[in-house]
Amino acid sequence: MPQILVVTEAPAEDRAVVYRERISTSDFESAHFSGQLAERVGWAVEDADRFEREAAANPASAKSAAAAQSDVVVGPAVAEIRGHG
Repeated sequence: MPQILVVTEAPAEDRAVVYRERISTSDFESAHFSGQLAERVGWAVEDADRFEREAAANPASAKSAAAAQSDVVVGPAVAEIRGHG
């Protein structure tokens, strides 16, 4: 099944997957799903940007924050992101 990934930009050993969701083409038959997906991806991009800024300022704390944020629970058409929503 296809996936959407948002990953921080860093050297390979420091990259963090901020968001991962498996999707299928049938998911996009719902305008509600499409809107919610865009919102979830937007949150993930904001989180990744924040982690990258924190990593530049303080590498040790940003790595642990990114690891703690990788708590996305996904199903075929459902994703729950703790702290958002």
